[in-house]
Amino acid sequence: MLGSIEAARGQTIVICGATATGKSRLAIEVAQQLGSSILSADSRQVYREFDIGTAKPTREEQQLVPHYLIDLCDPTETLTVADYQQYCTDLIECEHAQRPESPPLLVGGTGLYIKAVAKGLKIPRVPPHPELRCQLEGLGQSYCYQVLQQLDVAAAFKIHPNDATRTLRALEVCYVTGRPMSEQQGENPPNYPILQLGLHCEPQAFDRRLRKRTHQMVEMGFVKEVDRLCRRYGTDLPLLNTLGYAEMKRYLADDMALDEAIEQTVLHTRQFAKRQRTWFKAYPEIEWFDADAPDLRDRILFRIDRFLTSCPRLHK
Repeated sequence: MLGSIEAARGQTIVICGATATGKSRLAIEVAQQLGSSILSADSRQVYREFDIGTAKPTREEQQLVPHYLIDLCDPTETLTVADYQQYCTDLIECEHAQRPESPPLLVGGTGLYIKAVAKGLKIPRVPPHPELRCQLEGLGQSYCYQVLQQLDVAAAFKIHPNDATRTLRALEVCYVTGRPMSEQQGENPPNYPILQLGLHCEPQAFDRRLRKRTHQMVEMGFVKEVDRLCRRYGTDLPLLNTLGYAEMKRYLADDMALDEAIEQTVLHTRQFAKRQRTWFKAYPEIEWFDADAPDLRDRILFRIDRFLTSCPRLHK
């Protein structure tokens, strides 16, 4: 245990970065040192039964350190960002109250989840309305965007004309609540200090990590997991169209060979990681560390130690 943990009351630590950068392994080592819990910030790990393809912590890893915010709901359910934010902020408050000397670790690669908590985003609590979305989609993206420009100028200014997902969401919020989404957004940052640490890899090192992890997933039974999920929920389940699962589903349907499915998974994951890096680099508060540095753990613990001793405690 670090000597400065007495100063850790009311503080939270984020460990973020692109997929396959070793966040989970590092977080477990840090959590063991600090006596902390790990709060997952992964938009797919919240779903039960989606385990291998989401790199969900194994049972053995979960026995080493308490893990939360995984297996929250069934694959047929929808967990919104607002739902996640509420779960996470409540857990952080509980951790601060019950384990004041051990700051919780918020760990993952879903940038919007982390931002929702660290920035205290004000998110309209409007669940998806499939029928409304279906009607809007039938109108076409061009027309929907024109409607949004009339109903919510501020939201339309921030949304690309070809971004159908965000356009539909803005219209959905507007029609359901009767108020522009832009009027319901903003930030209300938490009143406790947060240290945000990010892991990055050089391109060649990242590619080696990615290929190794993808092959390990297959060896662990990823194909069987996808087959079981397809049989239980049907191949149209939206989660089965996400990274890795979509490629293995095509293999099971005889649309491609296993080697090709693995290569496609590596390619699409590489593209996804690039988008993740772009997202995280927009936030200067994140301090970056080389995931392949031989002294990474020691450097991270040293930075955390400085944070715990220097930032003010939470006063309630």
